[in-house]
Amino acid sequence: MNHIDIAWCRDHRAKPLVAGGVLLLASGVLHLGIYLILQGPWEGAVSWRKPILFGISAGLTSISMGWVWSNLSKYHSDSFLSWATALALVVEVGLIDLQQWRGVPSHFNRTTTLDSYIYDVMGILILGVTAVILILTVRSFTNKVTQPTPMVIAMQSGLVYLSISCILGVLINLSGDLRVQEGLLPERYGQAGVPKFPHGVVIHALQWLPAIAWLAAKAKFGMSVQRQMSIVASVATGLLLIYASIVTLLGRARFDAPIPLAIVFYVAVLLFVSLSAVIVVGLLKQKLNPTKNPL
Repeated sequence: MNHIDIAWCRDHRAKPLVAGGVLLLASGVLHLGIYLILQGPWEGAVSWRKPILFGISAGLTSISMGWVWSNLSKYHSDSFLSWATALALVVEVGLIDLQQWRGVPSHFNRTTTLDSYIYDVMGILILGVTAVILILTVRSFTNKVTQPTPMVIAMQSGLVYLSISCILGVLINLSGDLRVQEGLLPERYGQAGVPKFPHGVVIHALQWLPAIAWLAAKAKFGMSVQRQMSIVASVATGLLLIYASIVTLLGRARFDAPIPLAIVFYVAVLLFVSLSAVIVVGLLKQKLNPTKNPL
């Protein structure tokens, strides 16, 4: 676990998700280049932000799901589900890209029959992906995972947070549709709340939690220390989710929280900064004295 091992990419369940993920990442980077050339607004219902962020985000998620799958016991339906998930993510982001190139909103857009159909298809696809993520989350707790305990904790926690993020995403779409019907802005909750904030704040926990676990192992901390670091990172992520959820429900902007709630945010940040500092020190010690025994 102390080196980057990409052998898992050869797992037949991981291959379609890795391929789809690379394609999505390339799409996100391509649209970033287009944005830099053509300029235009970053925010708004029609902006290059969506093809860029959805491409990169879905790409990372797809690759991470392939990694998770490669560490679980094999089921007969795995090949079908992995291919279906990869295809669903590629098509969903492709539809978002299509709407951007058409110059119309990709979300909450029922202006024409075509726009409404595209939005509904996107919703169905993401529901399917969410269902698969929930299945993988359950299996990560019920199956034997071929990783050391700290990495297992990171994987399980990352999947739980990804599941929560996806469920929040579905609720945001449902709520947004209702708000549009009432003549309200779909991207607002209350006076200034941003519904996508809690959805987005933990959607990539499946990347950063395993990354922290991997770096802790690379620093050659003892297994108990690595385990504690994975738990602390998971708790810090949970605090970010709590902060983002409450500040949104209060109808406040992302960083316009009352003092007690702001403390939750600062504690989460402090935990992440402390973990980063400990890891950096550990890596430096290993570089200077690579033969030293683990703590």
